[in-house]
Amino acid sequence: MAEPTPPLSSLLSPLSSLPSPAFDSHSPPDPKLIDACVHCGFCLSTCPSYRVIGKETDSPRGRIYLMDGVNTGEIPLSPATVAHFDTCLGCLACVTTCPSGVRYDRLIESTRQQVERNHSRSLPEKLLRQFIFSTFPYPQRMRWLLRPLGIYQKSGLQQWVRSLGFLQQLSPKLAAMEAMLPPLSPHAFEDHQPAQVPAQGKTRYRVGLILGCVQRLFNPEVNDATIRVLTANGCEVVIPKSQGCCAALTHHQGQEEQTKTLARQMIDCFADTGVDYVLINASGCGHTLKEYGSILSDDPQYREKARTFASQVKDVQEFLAEVGLTAPLSPLQDQPLPLVYQDACHMLHGQKISVQPRQLLKQIPGVQLREPVDAALCCGSAGIYNILQPEVAAELGRQKVENLTNTGASVIASANIGCFVQISHHLKLQGKSLPVLHPMQLLDYSIRHIQLY
Repeated sequence: MAEPTPPLSSLLSPLSSLPSPAFDSHSPPDPKLIDACVHCGFCLSTCPSYRVIGKETDSPRGRIYLMDGVNTGEIPLSPATVAHFDTCLGCLACVTTCPSGVRYDRLIESTRQQVERNHSRSLPEKLLRQFIFSTFPYPQRMRWLLRPLGIYQKSGLQQWVRSLGFLQQLSPKLAAMEAMLPPLSPHAFEDHQPAQVPAQGKTRYRVGLILGCVQRLFNPEVNDATIRVLTANGCEVVIPKSQGCCAALTHHQGQEEQTKTLARQMIDCFADTGVDYVLINASGCGHTLKEYGSILSDDPQYREKARTFASQVKDVQEFLAEVGLTAPLSPLQDQPLPLVYQDACHMLHGQKISVQPRQLLKQIPGVQLREPVDAALCCGSAGIYNILQPEVAAELGRQKVENLTNTGASVIASANIGCFVQISHHLKLQGKSLPVLHPMQLLDYSIRHIQLY
Protein backbone atom coordinates (compact mmCIF):
# COMPACT_ATOMS: atom_id res chain seq x y z
CA MET A 1 0.00 0.00 0.00
CA ALA A 2 1.42 3.40 -0.99
CA GLU A 3 2.33 5.81 1.77
CA PRO A 4 -0.07 8.73 2.30
CA THR A 5 0.97 11.89 0.52
CA PRO A 6 2.06 14.56 2.99
CA PRO A 7 0.70 18.07 2.51
CA LEU A 8 2.81 20.17 0.20
CA SER A 9 3.10 22.84 2.86
CA SER A 10 4.71 20.43 5.31
CA LEU A 11 7.49 19.74 2.84
CA LEU A 12 8.04 23.31 1.79
CA SER A 13 7.70 25.25 5.03
CA PRO A 14 11.26 24.65 6.30
CA LEU A 15 12.60 25.78 2.92
CA SER A 16 10.68 29.00 2.39
CA SER A 17 11.81 31.35 5.12
CA LEU A 18 14.24 33.50 3.13
CA PRO A 19 14.08 34.99 -0.38
CA SER A 20 16.46 33.48 -2.87
CA PRO A 21 16.89 33.12 -6.65
CA ALA A 22 14.32 30.98 -8.45
CA PHE A 23 14.22 29.17 -11.78
CA ASP A 24 14.66 31.37 -14.84
CA SER A 25 12.47 31.31 -17.95
CA HIS A 26 14.81 29.11 -20.01
CA SER A 27 13.38 25.57 -19.90
CA PRO A 28 12.27 25.30 -16.27
CA PRO A 29 10.86 21.93 -15.14
CA ASP A 30 7.79 21.41 -17.33
CA PRO A 31 4.56 21.91 -15.29
CA LYS A 32 2.83 19.34 -17.50
CA LEU A 33 5.42 16.71 -16.54
CA ILE A 34 5.13 17.75 -12.89
CA ASP A 35 1.32 17.43 -13.02
CA ALA A 36 1.65 13.89 -14.41
CA CYS A 37 2.82 12.76 -10.96
CA VAL A 38 -0.18 11.46 -9.00
CA HIS A 39 1.87 11.11 -5.78
CA CYS A 40 1.22 7.36 -5.53
CA GLY A 41 4.57 6.64 -3.88
CA PHE A 42 5.56 3.65 -6.03
CA CYS A 43 8.88 5.38 -6.70
CA LEU A 44 9.86 5.35 -3.03
CA SER A 45 10.70 1.66 -2.87
CA THR A 46 13.02 1.83 -5.88
CA CYS A 47 14.74 5.15 -5.11
CA PRO A 48 18.26 4.54 -3.73
CA SER A 49 18.61 7.94 -2.07
CA TYR A 50 15.26 7.55 -0.29
CA ARG A 51 16.25 4.07 0.84
CA VAL A 52 19.43 5.39 2.49
CA ILE A 53 18.32 8.84 3.70
CA GLY A 54 14.66 8.05 4.43
CA LYS A 55 13.30 11.56 3.82
CA GLU A 56 10.40 12.36 1.52
CA THR A 57 12.28 15.33 0.09
CA ASP A 58 15.07 12.96 -1.01
CA SER A 59 12.70 10.87 -3.14
CA PRO A 60 11.45 11.48 -6.70
CA ARG A 61 7.98 12.36 -5.42
CA GLY A 62 9.40 14.79 -2.89
CA ARG A 63 11.72 16.42 -5.40
CA ILE A 64 8.81 16.90 -7.79
CA TYR A 65 7.01 18.73 -4.96
CA LEU A 66 10.05 20.98 -4.60
CA MET A 67 10.30 21.61 -8.35
CA ASP A 68 6.64 22.62 -8.37
CA GLY A 69 7.16 24.86 -5.36
CA VAL A 70 10.05 26.69 -6.99
CA ASN A 71 8.13 26.94 -10.28
CA THR A 72 5.14 28.55 -8.55
CA GLY A 73 7.21 30.79 -6.28
CA GLU A 74 6.16 29.07 -3.04
CA ILE A 75 9.77 28.31 -2.12
CA PRO A 76 13.15 29.71 -3.15
CA LEU A 77 15.99 27.94 -4.87
CA SER A 78 17.89 27.90 -1.59
CA PRO A 79 20.85 25.78 -0.41
CA ALA A 80 18.40 23.56 1.49
CA THR A 81 16.30 22.98 -1.62
CA VAL A 82 19.32 22.37 -3.85
CA ALA A 83 20.68 19.83 -1.36
CA HIS A 84 17.66 17.60 -2.03
CA PHE A 85 18.16 17.85 -5.80
CA ASP A 86 21.85 17.01 -5.32
CA THR A 87 21.08 13.77 -3.48
CA CYS A 88 19.40 12.36 -6.61
CA LEU A 89 21.63 9.79 -8.28
CA GLY A 90 19.88 10.19 -11.63
CA CYS A 91 19.61 6.40 -11.80
CA LEU A 92 16.17 6.56 -13.50
CA ALA A 93 14.79 3.63 -11.49
CA CYS A 94 11.73 5.75 -10.72
CA VAL A 95 11.09 6.20 -14.45
CA THR A 96 10.97 2.42 -14.87
CA THR A 97 8.72 1.99 -11.83
CA CYS A 98 6.25 4.86 -12.28
CA PRO A 99 2.79 3.57 -13.32
CA SER A 100 1.85 7.06 -14.56
CA GLY A 101 4.82 7.36 -16.91
CA VAL A 102 6.24 10.48 -15.23
CA ARG A 103 9.36 11.66 -17.08
CA TYR A 104 11.37 12.34 -13.96
CA ASP A 105 14.53 12.11 -16.08
CA ARG A 106 13.45 15.21 -18.01
CA LEU A 107 12.47 16.99 -14.81
CA ILE A 108 15.75 16.43 -12.96
CA GLU A 109 17.72 17.27 -16.12
CA SER A 110 16.08 20.68 -16.49
CA THR A 111 16.24 21.28 -12.73
CA ARG A 112 19.98 20.68 -12.58
CA GLN A 113 20.56 23.08 -15.44
CA GLN A 114 18.54 25.68 -13.53
CA VAL A 115 20.56 25.03 -10.38
CA GLU A 116 23.84 25.54 -12.21
CA ARG A 117 22.66 28.84 -13.65
CA ASN A 118 20.81 30.31 -10.68
CA HIS A 119 22.27 28.90 -7.46
CA SER A 120 25.52 30.08 -5.92
CA ARG A 121 27.38 27.21 -4.30
CA SER A 122 29.96 27.49 -1.55
CA LEU A 123 33.55 28.16 -2.59
CA PRO A 124 34.79 24.60 -1.84
CA GLU A 125 31.91 23.14 -3.88
CA LYS A 126 32.61 25.52 -6.75
CA LEU A 127 36.29 24.65 -6.81
CA LEU A 128 35.68 20.89 -6.70
CA ARG A 129 33.08 21.00 -9.46
CA GLN A 130 35.21 23.30 -11.60
CA PHE A 131 38.13 20.89 -11.21
CA ILE A 132 35.99 17.88 -12.17
CA PHE A 133 34.33 19.49 -15.20
CA SER A 134 37.60 20.96 -16.48
CA THR A 135 39.56 17.68 -16.23
CA PHE A 136 37.40 14.52 -16.26
CA PRO A 137 35.86 15.04 -19.74
CA TYR A 138 39.30 15.70 -21.28
CA PRO A 139 41.50 12.58 -21.46
CA GLN A 140 44.73 14.42 -22.25
CA ARG A 141 44.29 16.76 -19.28
CA MET A 142 43.54 13.76 -17.09
CA ARG A 143 46.70 12.05 -18.28
CA TRP A 144 48.81 14.98 -17.11
CA LEU A 145 47.14 14.61 -13.72
CA LEU A 146 47.54 10.83 -13.63
CA ARG A 147 51.30 10.83 -14.22
CA PRO A 148 52.16 12.11 -10.74
CA LEU A 149 49.35 9.98 -9.32
CA GLY A 150 51.02 6.92 -10.81
CA ILE A 151 54.16 7.77 -8.86
CA TYR A 152 51.98 8.44 -5.81
CA GLN A 153 50.59 4.91 -6.05
CA LYS A 154 53.82 3.04 -6.73
CA SER A 155 56.05 4.90 -4.27
CA GLY A 156 54.06 3.84 -1.22
CA LEU A 157 52.96 7.43 -0.57
CA GLN A 158 49.32 6.49 -1.20
CA GLN A 159 49.39 3.82 1.49
CA TRP A 160 51.02 6.24 3.93
CA VAL A 161 48.49 9.03 3.22
CA ARG A 162 45.58 6.64 3.66
CA SER A 163 46.99 5.32 6.94
CA LEU A 164 47.06 8.84 8.40
CA GLY A 165 43.42 9.52 7.53
CA PHE A 166 43.86 13.28 7.32
CA LEU A 167 42.19 13.55 3.89
CA GLN A 168 38.89 12.48 5.43
CA GLN A 169 39.20 15.21 8.04
CA LEU A 170 40.26 17.77 5.46
CA SER A 171 37.52 16.96 2.93
CA PRO A 172 35.31 13.84 2.76
CA LYS A 173 34.76 14.49 -0.94
CA LEU A 174 38.49 14.73 -1.65
CA ALA A 175 39.03 11.57 0.39
CA ALA A 176 36.33 9.79 -1.61
CA MET A 177 37.97 10.83 -4.88
CA GLU A 178 41.35 9.54 -3.74
CA ALA A 179 39.88 6.30 -2.43
CA MET A 180 38.25 5.51 -5.78
CA LEU A 181 41.50 5.79 -7.73
CA PRO A 182 42.14 2.32 -9.22
CA PRO A 183 45.61 0.95 -10.04
CA LEU A 184 46.78 2.60 -13.25
CA SER A 185 47.65 0.56 -16.32
CA PRO A 186 50.56 1.60 -18.59
CA HIS A 187 47.96 1.87 -21.38
CA ALA A 188 46.24 4.65 -19.42
CA PHE A 189 48.75 7.17 -20.72
CA GLU A 190 48.19 6.76 -24.44
CA ASP A 191 45.57 5.74 -26.99
CA HIS A 192 47.50 2.92 -28.64
CA GLN A 193 44.68 1.63 -30.84
CA PRO A 194 45.04 2.21 -34.60
CA ALA A 195 42.52 4.40 -36.40
CA GLN A 196 41.09 1.37 -38.18
CA VAL A 197 41.16 -2.35 -37.42
CA PRO A 198 40.12 -4.81 -40.16
CA ALA A 199 37.59 -7.56 -39.60
CA GLN A 200 38.74 -11.16 -39.34
CA GLY A 201 37.37 -13.03 -42.31
CA LYS A 202 34.41 -11.62 -44.20
CA THR A 203 33.41 -8.09 -43.21
CA ARG A 204 29.83 -8.02 -41.99
CA TYR A 205 29.71 -4.43 -40.64
CA ARG A 206 31.80 -1.28 -40.47
CA VAL A 207 31.41 0.16 -36.96
CA GLY A 208 32.78 3.10 -35.05
CA LEU A 209 33.96 2.68 -31.47
CA ILE A 210 33.86 5.33 -28.76
CA LEU A 211 36.67 4.80 -26.25
CA GLY A 212 35.19 6.76 -23.34
CA CYS A 213 37.11 9.51 -21.56
CA VAL A 214 37.31 7.81 -18.14
CA GLN A 215 37.31 4.19 -19.30
CA ARG A 216 40.32 4.60 -21.57
CA LEU A 217 42.26 5.82 -18.52
CA PHE A 218 41.04 3.65 -15.67
CA ASN A 219 40.24 0.37 -17.47
CA PRO A 220 41.72 0.52 -20.99
CA GLU A 221 41.74 -3.28 -21.28
CA VAL A 222 37.97 -3.13 -21.92
CA ASN A 223 38.44 -1.22 -25.18
CA ASP A 224 41.15 -3.63 -26.37
CA ALA A 225 38.87 -6.60 -25.60
CA THR A 226 35.94 -4.92 -27.35
CA ILE A 227 37.96 -4.40 -30.53
CA ARG A 228 39.08 -8.02 -30.55
CA VAL A 229 35.52 -9.30 -30.02
CA LEU A 230 34.13 -7.09 -32.78
CA THR A 231 36.83 -7.98 -35.34
CA ALA A 232 36.51 -11.69 -34.49
CA ASN A 233 32.81 -11.39 -35.29
CA GLY A 234 33.27 -9.81 -38.72
CA CYS A 235 33.33 -6.10 -37.86
CA GLU A 236 35.73 -3.55 -39.27
CA VAL A 237 36.32 -1.12 -36.40
CA VAL A 238 36.92 2.62 -36.93
CA ILE A 239 38.37 4.62 -34.02
CA PRO A 240 38.61 8.37 -34.77
CA LYS A 241 41.66 9.83 -33.08
CA SER A 242 39.93 13.18 -32.53
CA GLN A 243 37.16 11.76 -30.32
CA GLY A 244 36.77 13.15 -26.83
CA CYS A 245 34.10 12.92 -24.14
CA CYS A 246 30.52 11.92 -25.00
CA ALA A 247 29.24 14.57 -22.50
CA ALA A 248 27.53 12.13 -20.13
CA LEU A 249 29.28 13.50 -17.05
CA THR A 250 28.45 17.13 -17.77
CA HIS A 251 24.93 16.32 -19.00
CA HIS A 252 24.02 14.52 -15.77
CA GLN A 253 25.23 17.48 -13.71
CA GLY A 254 23.44 20.28 -15.56
CA GLN A 255 26.40 21.73 -17.47
CA GLU A 256 24.29 22.62 -20.49
CA GLU A 257 26.66 24.55 -22.75
CA GLN A 258 29.64 22.29 -22.11
CA THR A 259 27.44 19.29 -22.87
CA LYS A 260 26.36 20.75 -26.21
CA THR A 261 29.94 21.59 -27.17
CA LEU A 262 31.16 18.06 -26.40
CA ALA A 263 28.20 16.53 -28.27
CA ARG A 264 28.94 18.59 -31.39
CA GLN A 265 32.59 17.55 -31.28
CA MET A 266 31.64 13.87 -31.02
CA ILE A 267 29.25 14.14 -33.97
CA ASP A 268 31.89 15.88 -36.08
CA CYS A 269 34.59 13.29 -35.42
CA PHE A 270 32.39 10.49 -36.83
CA ALA A 271 30.90 12.59 -39.65
CA ASP A 272 32.93 11.21 -42.57
CA THR A 273 33.72 7.71 -41.31
CA GLY A 274 31.00 5.91 -43.25
CA VAL A 275 30.17 3.58 -40.36
CA ASP A 276 27.00 1.53 -40.11
CA TYR A 277 26.81 1.94 -36.33
CA VAL A 278 28.55 3.88 -33.58
CA LEU A 279 29.20 1.52 -30.67
CA ILE A 280 29.85 2.25 -27.01
CA ASN A 281 30.80 -0.15 -24.23
CA ALA A 282 30.03 2.09 -21.22
CA SER A 283 26.34 2.32 -20.34
CA GLY A 284 26.32 5.85 -18.91
CA CYS A 285 27.90 7.12 -22.12
CA GLY A 286 25.46 5.16 -24.27
CA HIS A 287 22.39 6.70 -22.69
CA THR A 288 23.67 10.25 -23.29
CA LEU A 289 24.78 9.48 -26.86
CA LYS A 290 21.27 8.28 -27.65
CA GLU A 291 19.94 11.59 -26.24
CA TYR A 292 21.90 13.81 -28.65
CA GLY A 293 18.75 14.58 -30.66
CA SER A 294 17.16 16.05 -27.54
CA ILE A 295 20.34 17.75 -26.27
CA LEU A 296 20.86 19.62 -29.57
CA SER A 297 17.19 20.04 -30.48
CA ASP A 298 17.45 23.85 -30.40
CA ASP A 299 20.60 23.97 -32.57
CA PRO A 300 19.56 24.55 -36.21
CA GLN A 301 23.00 23.54 -37.52
CA TYR A 302 23.27 20.28 -35.59
CA ARG A 303 19.64 19.28 -34.94
CA GLU A 304 19.36 16.82 -37.83
CA LYS A 305 22.97 15.66 -37.52
CA ALA A 306 22.34 14.86 -33.86
CA ARG A 307 19.21 12.85 -34.63
CA THR A 308 21.00 10.88 -37.34
CA PHE A 309 24.00 10.23 -35.10
CA ALA A 310 21.82 9.11 -32.17
CA SER A 311 19.98 6.67 -34.44
CA GLN A 312 23.32 4.98 -35.22
CA VAL A 313 24.35 4.54 -31.58
CA LYS A 314 24.13 1.12 -29.98
CA ASP A 315 25.60 -0.40 -26.89
CA VAL A 316 28.09 -3.03 -28.01
CA GLN A 317 26.15 -5.78 -26.21
CA GLU A 318 22.90 -4.61 -27.77
CA PHE A 319 24.58 -4.70 -31.18
CA LEU A 320 26.18 -8.15 -30.82
CA ALA A 321 22.99 -9.69 -29.46
CA GLU A 322 21.14 -8.31 -32.48
CA VAL A 323 23.61 -9.32 -35.23
CA GLY A 324 24.73 -12.55 -33.56
CA LEU A 325 28.12 -13.98 -32.64
CA THR A 326 30.00 -15.87 -35.34
CA ALA A 327 33.27 -16.59 -33.50
CA PRO A 328 33.33 -19.92 -31.62
CA LEU A 329 33.40 -19.68 -27.82
CA SER A 330 35.31 -21.87 -25.37
CA PRO A 331 34.84 -22.43 -21.60
CA LEU A 332 36.44 -19.96 -19.19
CA GLN A 333 37.41 -22.75 -16.81
CA ASP A 334 37.25 -26.55 -16.66
CA GLN A 335 34.36 -26.49 -14.19
CA PRO A 336 31.03 -24.66 -14.49
CA LEU A 337 31.52 -20.93 -13.84
CA PRO A 338 28.95 -19.20 -11.57
CA LEU A 339 28.74 -15.60 -12.79
CA VAL A 340 26.58 -12.63 -11.77
CA TYR A 341 25.77 -9.79 -14.14
CA GLN A 342 25.40 -6.35 -12.57
CA ASP A 343 22.80 -4.12 -14.23
CA ALA A 344 24.16 -0.60 -14.67
CA CYS A 345 21.38 1.96 -14.17
CA HIS A 346 21.69 3.81 -17.47
CA MET A 347 21.74 0.48 -19.28
CA LEU A 348 18.71 -0.97 -17.49
CA HIS A 349 16.55 2.10 -16.81
CA GLY A 350 17.91 4.48 -19.43
CA GLN A 351 18.43 2.26 -22.48
CA LYS A 352 16.09 -0.58 -21.39
CA ILE A 353 18.83 -3.14 -22.06
CA SER A 354 18.85 -6.13 -19.71
CA VAL A 355 18.23 -9.31 -21.69
CA GLN A 356 20.94 -8.84 -24.33
CA PRO A 357 24.01 -8.96 -22.02
CA ARG A 358 22.66 -12.08 -20.36
CA GLN A 359 22.01 -13.69 -23.74
CA LEU A 360 25.63 -13.13 -24.74
CA LEU A 361 27.09 -14.39 -21.46
CA LYS A 362 24.95 -17.54 -21.53
CA GLN A 363 26.53 -18.44 -24.88
CA ILE A 364 29.90 -18.95 -23.18
CA PRO A 365 30.14 -22.69 -22.43
CA GLY A 366 29.94 -23.51 -18.73
CA VAL A 367 28.63 -20.13 -17.54
CA GLN A 368 25.96 -20.37 -14.85
CA LEU A 369 24.26 -16.99 -14.56
CA ARG A 370 23.14 -15.95 -11.08
CA GLU A 371 20.68 -13.14 -10.27
CA PRO A 372 21.25 -10.90 -7.22
CA VAL A 373 18.71 -9.43 -4.83
CA ASP A 374 17.83 -5.80 -5.69
CA ALA A 375 19.43 -6.12 -9.12
CA ALA A 376 17.81 -2.85 -10.23
CA LEU A 377 19.19 -0.80 -7.30
CA CYS A 378 22.03 1.65 -8.06
CA CYS A 379 25.53 0.75 -6.84
CA GLY A 380 26.14 4.37 -5.78
CA SER A 381 28.62 5.36 -8.46
CA ALA A 382 26.25 7.40 -10.66
CA GLY A 383 28.96 9.26 -12.55
CA ILE A 384 30.60 11.45 -9.91
CA TYR A 385 27.95 10.90 -7.22
CA ASN A 386 30.34 8.80 -5.12
CA ILE A 387 32.60 11.87 -4.97
CA LEU A 388 29.93 14.52 -4.38
CA GLN A 389 27.73 12.45 -2.02
CA PRO A 390 30.22 9.98 -0.48
CA GLU A 391 28.15 8.90 2.54
CA VAL A 392 25.06 7.83 0.57
CA ALA A 393 27.22 6.29 -2.16
CA ALA A 394 29.20 4.27 0.38
CA GLU A 395 26.08 2.67 1.82
CA LEU A 396 24.76 1.82 -1.63
CA GLY A 397 28.13 0.37 -2.61
CA ARG A 398 28.17 -1.78 0.50
CA GLN A 399 24.68 -3.12 -0.21
CA LYS A 400 25.44 -3.78 -3.88
CA VAL A 401 28.60 -5.78 -3.15
CA GLU A 402 26.83 -7.83 -0.49
CA ASN A 403 23.99 -8.64 -2.87
CA LEU A 404 26.35 -9.59 -5.70
CA THR A 405 28.62 -11.79 -3.59
CA ASN A 406 25.69 -13.45 -1.81
CA THR A 407 24.84 -15.13 -5.13
CA GLY A 408 27.92 -17.32 -4.72
CA ALA A 409 29.27 -16.17 -8.08
CA SER A 410 32.99 -16.44 -8.80
CA VAL A 411 33.00 -13.49 -11.24
CA ILE A 412 31.08 -10.21 -11.45
CA ALA A 413 30.29 -8.91 -14.94
CA SER A 414 29.77 -5.14 -15.16
CA ALA A 415 29.40 -3.04 -18.30
CA ASN A 416 30.02 0.45 -16.93
CA ILE A 417 33.28 2.04 -15.85
CA GLY A 418 31.75 3.87 -12.87
CA CYS A 419 30.18 0.67 -11.57
CA PHE A 420 33.49 -1.15 -12.09
CA VAL A 421 35.35 1.38 -9.95
CA GLN A 422 32.66 1.51 -7.25
CA ILE A 423 32.19 -2.25 -6.97
CA SER A 424 35.93 -2.95 -7.03
CA HIS A 425 36.45 -0.43 -4.23
CA HIS A 426 33.75 -1.93 -2.00
CA LEU A 427 34.89 -5.48 -2.67
CA LYS A 428 38.27 -4.45 -1.31
CA LEU A 429 36.69 -2.75 1.71
CA GLN A 430 34.84 -5.99 2.49
CA GLY A 431 37.97 -8.11 2.03
CA LYS A 432 36.63 -9.90 -1.04
CA SER A 433 38.67 -10.63 -4.15
CA LEU A 434 36.19 -11.46 -6.91
CA PRO A 435 37.26 -10.23 -10.36
CA VAL A 436 35.04 -7.55 -11.91
CA LEU A 437 35.15 -7.91 -15.68
CA HIS A 438 33.30 -6.31 -18.57
CA PRO A 439 31.21 -8.78 -20.62
CA MET A 440 33.45 -7.92 -23.59
CA GLN A 441 36.47 -9.12 -21.62
CA LEU A 442 34.72 -12.40 -20.84
CA LEU A 443 33.77 -12.90 -24.50
CA ASP A 444 37.32 -12.01 -25.53
CA TYR A 445 38.81 -14.60 -23.17
CA SER A 446 36.35 -17.18 -24.45
CA ILE A 447 37.17 -16.46 -28.10
CA ARG A 448 40.94 -16.60 -27.41
CA HIS A 449 40.69 -19.78 -25.26
CA ILE A 450 41.97 -17.99 -22.13
CA GLN A 451 40.81 -19.51 -18.88
CA LEU A 452 40.17 -17.44 -15.77
CA TYR A 453 41.30 -20.06 -13.27
